[in-house]
Amino acid sequence: MGIPIPDSGLRRRLGRLAGVVGTAVGGAQVAAECSARFGGEFARIAVGKSELTPPKGDRRWVDPAWTTNPLYRRIQQTYLASAQQIGRATVGIGQYADPDRAHQLEFFSRILVSGLAPTNYLPTNPAAVKETFDTAGMNLVRGVRNYATDVRRNGGMPTMVEPGAFEVGRDLALTPGSVVARDDVAEVLRYHPSTDTVHSRPVLVVPPPIGRYYFLDLRPGRSFVEYAVSRGLQTFMLSWRNPQQEQRDWDLDTYAQRVSDAIDTVREQTGSDDVNLIGFCAGGIIATTLLNHLAAVGDTRVHSMSYAVTMLDFEKKEQLGAFASPNLISFARRRSLRNGIISAREMGSAFTWMRPDDLVFNYVVNNYLMGRTPPTFDILAWNADGTNLPGALHAQFLDLFRGNHLTKPGAVTVLGTPVDLSTVTLPTFVSGAIDDHLTAWKNCYRTTQLLGGDDTTFVLSHSGHIASLVNPPGNPKSHYWTGRKPGPDPQQWLDHADRVTGTWWQAWADWVGSRSGERVPSPEPDNIENPLGPAPGRYVKDLPA
Repeated sequence: MGIPIPDSGLRRRLGRLAGVVGTAVGGAQVAAECSARFGGEFARIAVGKSELTPPKGDRRWVDPAWTTNPLYRRIQQTYLASAQQIGRATVGIGQYADPDRAHQLEFFSRILVSGLAPTNYLPTNPAAVKETFDTAGMNLVRGVRNYATDVRRNGGMPTMVEPGAFEVGRDLALTPGSVVARDDVAEVLRYHPSTDTVHSRPVLVVPPPIGRYYFLDLRPGRSFVEYAVSRGLQTFMLSWRNPQQEQRDWDLDTYAQRVSDAIDTVREQTGSDDVNLIGFCAGGIIATTLLNHLAAVGDTRVHSMSYAVTMLDFEKKEQLGAFASPNLISFARRRSLRNGIISAREMGSAFTWMRPDDLVFNYVVNNYLMGRTPPTFDILAWNADGTNLPGALHAQFLDLFRGNHLTKPGAVTVLGTPVDLSTVTLPTFVSGAIDDHLTAWKNCYRTTQLLGGDDTTFVLSHSGHIASLVNPPGNPKSHYWTGRKPGPDPQQWLDHADRVTGTWWQAWADWVGSRSGERVPSPEPDNIENPLGPAPGRYVKDLPA
């Protein structure tokens, strides 16, 4: 017979205490087992019998000293053994903890393991030691100078791209176009046709309000917009304004209404009764809330909807679970509402630490130990060119994330309409990326099951989150999976999918092209109605209206 506990608060506290005790006991057992394994492996390392090698493709270990020098080889293997056992301990302890704590433990252990790598420290990095001798220490002088600059200008985080290496409108965002509408929230860009004929039904691109739109128009040959235009699609783009303190109250209603207004702009520009939408990342969330409202009021201005690495279902948070504890989310929510915005630096730092090897310690070594300037990559220039997020919108995103509200009919209301995803019955194209560290592909796949339409296509890209968005067709190493109509089980879909060389851009252009009406003569750029200036516009450069 149990002891009755009438106080629910006491029950919760006792349950939490039981969980802590269980985690501690289980964790101690796991730690002991991992320590024993490490001891055995360390003994093999000491006598030169260890067979530990780094994962293939890990560029931290390219210097030949890691394989030819016995001392460095033992340093490397000791680190690999430590990382291996920390990983096992993290997984083992996570089995005894609640899911949020387990995700946080995994997140911080990944940072710990990355930070402990011997390549991050001068005495244990053979390439840095050699560079110091070859330059008589000038690499360290330059490294100290680089570090001081990063403390002053970049919050102490290593710079990933040399400032000024790329300029929007000169090196980036070069697809010809015009600004055809502008208000306080966003500009609408219309891109000039590059084909003799175009599809009569246009496409409106809704990028995320986190970051600037030009990751979709990086450079010639690496531009989603350029490719869409080359396929005869009349392509329009929303360019969000970078909000400041005075825009702190902008929320989902603000952004969804702006998409609705942009649809009217596109219809007026082209004479089409309706448009095709494609939403990227959080832009897909915003567009979905609008579609829900349009379905409720019988508005048919949208013909089809496409999603690129967009999650509507946050039940399985994957790496984002590190930020999913109720206390952490509540703190972040209060802070953003109090401050009015969440700054670009705060947003960027959170995403950067999800990939510490590639986006942090790689640049620690390059900038500080080797004393070099970072290489010039267009996508890293975009990544460093962040934007703020209004406090009200950020708080709503956190609520959607914490409560998984989009999957619960009526849990959230946008434009006066309770959101029920099953009411959205448009033809739908959904894409995910198999190595995505932000929007896990199986979560993206869930969109095919949440929406109410029967005409649904899913395509899976073989790349990561951003790489899937900027990877053009033509690379023989690129591929994607496509297949039959998506069913409830994403893994079963993948097991029966066809692998196709190329990128999902091709599959999307084929899909949306078949839903874009007949071909008509291309309009001349000089005939664009009431242009407000050339693309890329003013807001992408933080210029006032």
